[in-house]
Amino acid sequence: MKIETQLIHIGEEPNLKEGGSGDVVMPIHLASTFARQKVDEPTAGYEYSRSGNPTRDGLEKRLATLEGATYGLAFASGLAAETTLFLSLLKTGDHVIAFDDLYGGSRRLFSRIFHENFDVAISYVDARNPENVEAAINDNTRLIWMETPTNPLLKLCDIAAIAEIAKAHHLILVVDNTFMSAYFQNPLKLGADIVMHSTTKYMNGHSDSVGGCLMLSDDHLHEKLRFTQNAAGAILSPFDSFMILRGLKTLAVRMKQHEANALAIAHHLEAHPKVKRVIYPGLESHPQHDLAKKQMSGFGGMISFELNGGLAEANTFLENIRYFALAESLGGVESLIECPALMTHASVPKAAREQIGLSDSLIRISVGIEHVDDLIEDMDQALRQI
Repeated sequence: MKIETQLIHIGEEPNLKEGGSGDVVMPIHLASTFARQKVDEPTAGYEYSRSGNPTRDGLEKRLATLEGATYGLAFASGLAAETTLFLSLLKTGDHVIAFDDLYGGSRRLFSRIFHENFDVAISYVDARNPENVEAAINDNTRLIWMETPTNPLLKLCDIAAIAEIAKAHHLILVVDNTFMSAYFQNPLKLGADIVMHSTTKYMNGHSDSVGGCLMLSDDHLHEKLRFTQNAAGAILSPFDSFMILRGLKTLAVRMKQHEANALAIAHHLEAHPKVKRVIYPGLESHPQHDLAKKQMSGFGGMISFELNGGLAEANTFLENIRYFALAESLGGVESLIECPALMTHASVPKAAREQIGLSDSLIRISVGIEHVDDLIEDMDQALRQI
């Protein structure tokens, strides 16, 4: 079954058995608890919605299929998924290697919560070179956390090469696949052990649900994660599960349009005299363009760029934009724009931002699926205000 078909049917198979209602769309099962006829036999395996819910189960089944995984787990947010993973697989004194360019919320969670409160050591490395990852491995290293492309500088890491390093050292490799979605990149097929998404973004695609997920095939790791999902309780609600199931149905068509619009805008900005540089994996000017073509089937809808000038020029541009909503998050059908240093990555210390190349004037765009001519015209009129 091709992914376009999986997105429509997996997890929403109509129940045509006797007593089934034949729903073509998965119902929202709001029940918090489930009655049973026999004391020791839960009805259809359901006891309490934190432990299992039919709507969430349908979503988890689809999520697993999309990443070529055996198991999918859905959580209340992307950070809830990350927290559950760390609680399940790490203990005090363990060491984690992470990309030095990460979503600000992930870095805050790792450094301010797990490092400061639980003494989990974190090493941030430039993972564009796999040798930097291997050089950071210690006796207490347990986990490698990669984001590719990274947020917001769109750096790539070679998933297959780092997977070989992880396996050689008996480490777990986790890849945050949020920017590419399961449509354009599948890290498990490249050797990763666990894939993570903020489903808030492309997987849902409509900016109306917050969620996260983990997908994997290892039975032992799944048992640990499933236990903590239930024990810690950061589960996705039935309503949000329904919303993501609905959003996923259009993932394929959305991602194609996101990419087409992004590529056109990236080329336009690259030729604009008021733009200093454009970062987009689909451009030949991206230093890892060849790697992008190798491990991704598309380039996505995220662009970062710098203007000629500084924060004042960036503010002028951002405050004159019309069709791009000045807002955090990404991956929705509507175009969003933001200044990471002041918004999504404000929690990252300025020195750390500068070390990885995140300037105060960097602008990040999540390109939507509006008509690309309108988006380009909007950017041009805002650039004229500088």
